[in-house]
Amino acid sequence: MSCLLAWTLVLCASTTVRAEDGYDLWLRYRPVPAEQAAAAQPHTLSLAPQAGGPTVDIVTAELARGIEGLLGQLPAVTPRIRPGAIVYGTASNPIIAALDLPLSDLGREGYLIRSVTIDGGATTVIAANTDVGLLYGAFAFLRQIQTGGSVADLDIASSPKVALRVLNHWDNLDRHVERGYSGQSIWDWHRLPDYTPVLYTDYARANASIGINGTVLNNVNASATSLTTPYIEKAAALADVFRPYGIKVYLSARFSAPIEIGGLTTADPLDPRVQAWWRAKADEIYAAIPDFGGFLVKANSEGQPGPQDYHRTHAEGANLLADAVAPHGGVVMWRAFVYSEENPDDRAKQAYADFTPLDGRFRDNVIVQVKNGAIDFQPREPFHPMFGAMPKTPLMIEFQITKEYLGFATHLAYLGTLYEEALQSDTRRPGPGATVARVVDGSIDGHALTGMAGVANIGSDRNWSGSHFDQANWYVFGRMAWDPEAARARPIAEEWARMTFTNEAQAVGSIVEMMMASREAVVDYMTPLGLHHVMATGPHYGPGPWVADLARPEWNPVYYHQAGPTGIGFDRTATGSNAIAQYAPALAARWADPATTPQTELLWFHHLSWDYRMPSGRPLWSELVHTYDRGVASVAQMQRTWSALEPEIDSQRFEEVSTFLAIQQNEAQWWRDASIAYFSDVSARPLPAGVTPPAHPLAYYKALSFPFAPGN
Repeated sequence: MSCLLAWTLVLCASTTVRAEDGYDLWLRYRPVPAEQAAAAQPHTLSLAPQAGGPTVDIVTAELARGIEGLLGQLPAVTPRIRPGAIVYGTASNPIIAALDLPLSDLGREGYLIRSVTIDGGATTVIAANTDVGLLYGAFAFLRQIQTGGSVADLDIASSPKVALRVLNHWDNLDRHVERGYSGQSIWDWHRLPDYTPVLYTDYARANASIGINGTVLNNVNASATSLTTPYIEKAAALADVFRPYGIKVYLSARFSAPIEIGGLTTADPLDPRVQAWWRAKADEIYAAIPDFGGFLVKANSEGQPGPQDYHRTHAEGANLLADAVAPHGGVVMWRAFVYSEENPDDRAKQAYADFTPLDGRFRDNVIVQVKNGAIDFQPREPFHPMFGAMPKTPLMIEFQITKEYLGFATHLAYLGTLYEEALQSDTRRPGPGATVARVVDGSIDGHALTGMAGVANIGSDRNWSGSHFDQANWYVFGRMAWDPEAARARPIAEEWARMTFTNEAQAVGSIVEMMMASREAVVDYMTPLGLHHVMATGPHYGPGPWVADLARPEWNPVYYHQAGPTGIGFDRTATGSNAIAQYAPALAARWADPATTPQTELLWFHHLSWDYRMPSGRPLWSELVHTYDRGVASVAQMQRTWSALEPEIDSQRFEEVSTFLAIQQNEAQWWRDASIAYFSDVSARPLPAGVTPPAHPLAYYKALSFPFAPGN
């Protein structure tokens, strides 16, 4: 059966009305307005593939599916080029080569979409240097139609600026997802390798559509069992599904695996027996998965084993694994999220202190994976100082797509604004213009090994992400990873809204405004004015600024806000932890003075009196309460905006989003009430005049407990 015939049968079977349950993500391919369809149809009459193979077959199927869904016509498939054809092939094809297209600078994954004339007929060409580039180009062409763009006179060239665009799945072998809020893991390890449902193909397709080219299958808090032969075979089955979509699989490696599954008595990276064990393990993995991407490692952090157990450095640990995968072309992503209960210094300083002395001492196939901020995926953090301090070492930024600290799945928080804020931060080293994005894409320091990682929130829920709007965070991560310096949150939000909900201009505008304001609303009602890590411990669900009884100081919210009768905030200036000294002098000087510190990060860097006068003229205590109230009011505004969109949104998704916004409104109020009740109590200050008091006394909020919150 030909690819097109098989796809035609799928199309016929799917013409019945389907509920909009979110499974289709941004690849819904619903009909565009009649006038747009009429204008596009002369340019999409037929598909003329000039190559073959599994990936090109996928390109053909995707273009057929998209054009039929969007324009109401199923294009014919023939290698013969006719007027109105979409011609696609790689640079090695004679017909593509004869067009003399500028493909050499597009690299392995880039693509060109151009309107040309062939044999006197108007033709659309999708060209690339590889089949995977063609796949990315096909998705870009369909995105042009989905978002209301013209397909006449096209001239689009694009190539990724980051080499590794990777999802990190914090999925365990029992299908529990750490910090996951969308059901169980989609990896059914028990049924693998023999059972690979269409879900896995749909996962690969969604990732390819936004340029993601790698996936780490298992939790960074890894089980050594993941590296045993049966589980390598299971990972190989997934790799076989993902390969035609340009996606490599990676595994999180437990540093102590040579002891736990290898029968050794040590995991010392300088021990020849350990080195031999990892080389043999790498050989075994690559025999099963020839294009295996490599290892992700969390070591000497939060109780995980690592090289420091043997008085070795992180570089020596990373190089051990790098040497094992290097003969096969593999890489090691070594996480810099480290802090120690034995280190009394500010937690925000510890990763910098551990890693910057090692700059230039990692193997060429090691990339150090650094969280966007120095604490832990907070609603707002200053950029991690390591991005301005390790020019000799490739650094890979790590974001959370899952919303561990931003309301889980039920709070609408579009993270494109967070990603943009971090990426566009200027490290000021060696001078202005050295943005985090330019560090990540390698352009500042000339690194070829570059990467961006996102901790996924993909699970067994029918809508993939737990809520419909959480899909946008997956989408914007992929789009920004393609080009972190140029991509911006607002146009990507508009793109996603058009593809996911509607192309009606007014509705799109309203949805985008909701999205762009949403993360700031969460910051306001959770962590205003630079407060951070005030969430309840354990599940990180709800407020817990009063928690002070945990064994490790840096696990307690009181460690971070340091509120008391005289003031609030963490002093990271020279009079406190001096964490600002880890940044460039120009930034340190700016942040040393509360008057020149951005108000959004004020209490991150300063411990200030409750009476400190804010730019608004209000004292700090009043400003803090005002900001909590503003966050609650912002959610109410989102509810009103969404309610007005009912005529434009299908009923199922409209009701589900409405329900979640109602939950968010209640929980925003809870956050506001519990927080101001606590800070009023600890400061011994009354609420500012005219402020509505909390609904309950402080004891009520302290007594709340959620031991079975998801993702814990």
